[in-house]
Amino acid sequence: MSRATVPPVATFGPPRLTAGFSEYGRLDLLAHEDVHGELEWLSVDGLIKLAEEMQLKGKGGAGFPFARKVRAVLDSARKQALAPVVVVNATEGEPASWKDKVLLTRAPHLILDGAAMVAYALDADEIVIGVADDGIGEASLAAALAERQMPVPTGIVTVPHRFISGEGGALVKGINGEAHIPPGVKKRASDSGVAGMPTLLSNAETYAQLAIAARLGPYEYAAVGTDDEPGTVLLTVTGAAARPAVVECPAGTPLADILRLCEVPEGPGVLTGGYHGRWITAEAAAKAVISRKGFAAVNGTLGAGIMIPLGQDTCPLGEVAQVVQYLAGESAGQCGPCRLGLPDLARSVDLIVAGTAAADVVRAAAGAVRGRGACSHPDGTSRFATSAMEVFAEDLAAHATRDGCGRRVKGVLGLPASPETVSSSRLTVDWSRCDGHGLCAHVVPEFIRLDGNGFPSFPPTPVPTWLEAGARKAVRMCPALALRLTDPK
Repeated sequence: MSRATVPPVATFGPPRLTAGFSEYGRLDLLAHEDVHGELEWLSVDGLIKLAEEMQLKGKGGAGFPFARKVRAVLDSARKQALAPVVVVNATEGEPASWKDKVLLTRAPHLILDGAAMVAYALDADEIVIGVADDGIGEASLAAALAERQMPVPTGIVTVPHRFISGEGGALVKGINGEAHIPPGVKKRASDSGVAGMPTLLSNAETYAQLAIAARLGPYEYAAVGTDDEPGTVLLTVTGAAARPAVVECPAGTPLADILRLCEVPEGPGVLTGGYHGRWITAEAAAKAVISRKGFAAVNGTLGAGIMIPLGQDTCPLGEVAQVVQYLAGESAGQCGPCRLGLPDLARSVDLIVAGTAAADVVRAAAGAVRGRGACSHPDGTSRFATSAMEVFAEDLAAHATRDGCGRRVKGVLGLPASPETVSSSRLTVDWSRCDGHGLCAHVVPEFIRLDGNGFPSFPPTPVPTWLEAGARKAVRMCPALALRLTDPK
């Protein structure tokens, strides 16, 4: 799906966040007020009480309780005698996610309502809204800001549309004029965020849900959903779906109902939660319900609401390999587990696809980075890869024969149409010249290894762009002139 085209919206049950979409398309201020009514302003105690009673948790993937964030910022602001800053994370850096883009382009005033409520309650100095520089949503948001009066100065900051740019610490650094990468050390935005001020940072949908609950009240808000997770959820359903869509549904809805709504055919598995999520089997998908607890029960994850089912005509391991290569390329490169470990993990998955390695190689590569990164990127990437090894056991057996599974790699997991992290250049060896010097493996160890006889071994896949410089250096330094870097085009 092109990043220039926001997918259609569907509802399962009564719409809340998506109310008015069928009548108005995009809700300007007049349409927004017609559909949702006036906004009630709350004191900080009222805001915390509402967030607690509606059990609001962050919708960006981590699921951190919103009331705890508010308390942390309030305490920090009082201790430091500083006015806080409110930050809306609407960057949606993951290519497979569309829910925040839908809110930005069609219901921007819900996001602004929630941010305005929080800023008013905290007596904040400023609101900053981070959006990606992909051109989706920024114009709609700017138009919405021009239609209304916010309680404090409100600005829009664009960040590079990269996977890691949406990480909270990376967004704060970007707003502060620094590199848009995670800080590398644990740093609480509530203590020191934008311009060193106590900062409340949460996802765009989180603020929109708060705006809905402020109008309905906690009890009516909980009229749909589950006891543990009241309200509705926004899901991005793509992959093999004949009708891909952003779907609003009550928490507790069976996943099978959503897949039927989007006309998903039978397939080998479903990616839940996105690129830092987990794969589940078709059998698990038939039992899963839409909630954090519901997905945990089938070894999946809700994450940011991304659901990507695969069809029977798609090679699961080939799709997984593409995403792991992409994630390795999206690394900030500031710690060893990302800079060295993720390329090694990508290489291991490539070898699985080529039928020259077993799943234990992937598990070992994932274990080498898990829990050791400066941010959550290595953990999420390893979780994605290792869960694929568990779910696609039959495909592993088929690829182990080196004949493959016979199915195509169709690129259905939502990667950018022309990912900058994958090139078409491939390494080849002229075996009539190669003397097994092994120098190439020392120059680019992330891609080339030595086999049991001391000769170079590497996957038959394109060289990732971030390793091309090393590959070219290895070619130049090969004493026997046996190594080649070719472009099949």
